[in-house]
Amino acid sequence: MPDVPEPMVKLVRWTAEPVAAQILRSTAAAVISYVVAVWLLPNPAPLTAPLTALLVVQVTLYSTLKTGINRVNAVVAGVLIAIGFTWLVGLTWWSLGLIILTSLLIGRFVRAGDFEIEVAISAMLVLGVTQVANTAWDRIYETLIGALVGLLFNLLAPPVWVQSAGGSIESLARRMGRLFRDIGGEVAGNLPVERAAARLHEARRVDHDIVEVDASLRQAEDSLRWNPRVREGALSRIVLRTGLDTLEICAVVLRVMSRTLTDLAKHRTDEPLFPDEVAGRLEELFDHVAYAIESFAVLITSQVAANAQAAEERLAQALADSALSRDRIADLLLFSVQQHPRQWQLHGALLAEVDRILDELAVEKRSERLVEELDRYGSEMSKRHPRLAMIKRRLDDSGVYRRSSAAVREAFK
Repeated sequence: MPDVPEPMVKLVRWTAEPVAAQILRSTAAAVISYVVAVWLLPNPAPLTAPLTALLVVQVTLYSTLKTGINRVNAVVAGVLIAIGFTWLVGLTWWSLGLIILTSLLIGRFVRAGDFEIEVAISAMLVLGVTQVANTAWDRIYETLIGALVGLLFNLLAPPVWVQSAGGSIESLARRMGRLFRDIGGEVAGNLPVERAAARLHEARRVDHDIVEVDASLRQAEDSLRWNPRVREGALSRIVLRTGLDTLEICAVVLRVMSRTLTDLAKHRTDEPLFPDEVAGRLEELFDHVAYAIESFAVLITSQVAANAQAAEERLAQALADSALSRDRIADLLLFSVQQHPRQWQLHGALLAEVDRILDELAVEKRSERLVEELDRYGSEMSKRHPRLAMIKRRLDDSGVYRRSSAAVREAFK
């Protein structure tokens, strides 16, 4: 698989994401809410409405609904606090401090979430103007208009960020594949400790990539919740989440493998790391493992799109080639250790780490993990929604809704 420059990968990923659609959606929602507020309210510049719509229209339908409710709670609470303080004490330095303190406390009480500060902001905006009563109610109306327009606007075509998450997962797999190939290209001849340590440091930095991919995947999972455009939202979330878990395990093993080679390089500073024949086979093995990891990433992202069968065949072939190379290297290393038993435990650790990666990428193990996660998800949903679970059981008994574990394994192996 040829390496693709990172700027090109980012450009392709940006064009594949609904970023442009999200920008247009937010702009249109703000403009429409402003027009509606001008038409319904007497205020000459009801800017609270477009501001609310802009904040409410988030990247997912789930967060939009959650944000809209929290923001309305925050603004209404702040306005009511401002009305009460104006009638009682008016605007002074100490009343300003007291209103901020009260607003922040009440914001936590009404569960405004990330918009707790909005309670204090709304109260100060209303407190600092004349004709407080009219301004307060107008601000409430503007907030309701902006929130309603934002909610309705995002209900029309809620974005789905699965493709973006899939691109992040494939980018992570490509980086891991490049690192495997780089390590394989350095096992021949003498390996300086500094270079081995640099590879170990690079393997540790993969953890930062996993954190970024996990954030992208959480966004995709939110975009699948309550989304009418998605039929198998729960299944798609499980496929991507379990796939990322597998890649994270492989990244940990990659880091351990890099540490093993670094320790071996410390003991063999004035001689080749491996015999020439073993080094050539190791380079071949690492190339097969890299291709298997990249094929696995394509497989788990193709299952939410198309061409899953072809991706599965490529993964199976890569795993078979890796297993064959691993067996050949095991025989060579055994002969080498019998001749020179120094650091034999590091040779065994290297083979064990390769075995762990191949086991994690195996198609059969992935099928079992998917079935387990689907069963666990179904059990959790049954506990949360017992009535829906009862309806599902009745449909199962009548034969209308039935999907066996074998069918799931066959469809998503």
